Amino acid sequence: MTALHEVSRPAAEVLEWGRSLVEPALRETVGSLPEDVRLITGYHLGWWDAEGNPTGSSGKALRPTLALLAARAVGGRAEDAVPAAVAVELIHDFSLLHDDVMDGDETRRHRPSAWRVFGTNPAILTGDVLLALAVETLAAAGGPTRVLTTAVLDLLHGQNLDMSFETRGDVLLSECIAMAVGKTGALMRCACALGAGAGGGTPDQVAAFALFGEHLGLAFQHMDDLLGIWGDPAETGKPVYSDLLNRKKSLPVVAALTAGTPEAAALRALYSSPAPFDPVEAAALIEAAGGRSWSHDRLTQLRNQALATLDPLAPAPHPLAELTALADLVITRAR
Repeated sequence: MTALHEVSRPAAEVLEWGRSLVEPALRETVGSLPEDVRLITGYHLGWWDAEGNPTGSSGKALRPTLALLAARAVGGRAEDAVPAAVAVELIHDFSLLHDDVMDGDETRRHRPSAWRVFGTNPAILTGDVLLALAVETLAAAGGPTRVLTTAVLDLLHGQNLDMSFETRGDVLLSECIAMAVGKTGALMRCACALGAGAGGGTPDQVAAFALFGEHLGLAFQHMDDLLGIWGDPAETGKPVYSDLLNRKKSLPVVAALTAGTPEAAALRALYSSPAPFDPVEAAALIEAAGGRSWSHDRLTQLRNQALATLDPLAPAPHPLAELTALADLVITRAR
């Protein structure tokens, strides 16, 4: 595949392009909501402060941009995938609103989480509204809502597994990988499949882009888990060691717990004890048991697997180069 290194624009510019196409439609869609829900949604999205004053901040728009590029890669127009991209972004933000409540995370994007500002129940209900709005948005555009709802079911199953792992001491690495595929891979799979479909892709093209998204989503979760332990809060916008303090059985943690080494046994003792533990000590044990290096190695492997799924399709070189730029960003990002 000769186009893999022909990056037309840096990843940051690709994301800005995607945001410029999707955000006006997203703002219009959110603008249809009742005032109280609209205020919480816009705050969560970074558009304004708790009083509704504009702030100019927003998220990465990775999933919507993947949908747009998938449409272009199969020969379609990015604009045709905008409703799908909006629906995917609404699902993503529904999940984040609920995730912050369930994990007790008090910050999101360098400021207090929505539930901390507006209350737990309003944040949960706003997430519910965004879920319904996402399905409505895709249905209004004639999109395949079953693809979206299947992704939501997989996402919720993955999230449920993630929380159940916190009270289990026998989580297998295969179980943890399956959880991450559902929790994160499902929505990226959905974004890419919907985008390819909106661009007029054949069933084989849609299936290949779905697999591309799933591999990339799993890589994204690996990096998320690494940043959740070793990331800089100034970059991530989330509390330091929050995953460890919540006793999350994330990918590097489970890899370490199942390593069969003395460090793995020491980490298991920390995680199984009801007493509070020092997260710095836990992070050191995870690294010593090989969890950190295993996740780092999987990043590159999954990135290559994702791009290899597109080889038989011979997608358009320009969007392929930009998909490659985003894949590289997923495995090197600091936030």
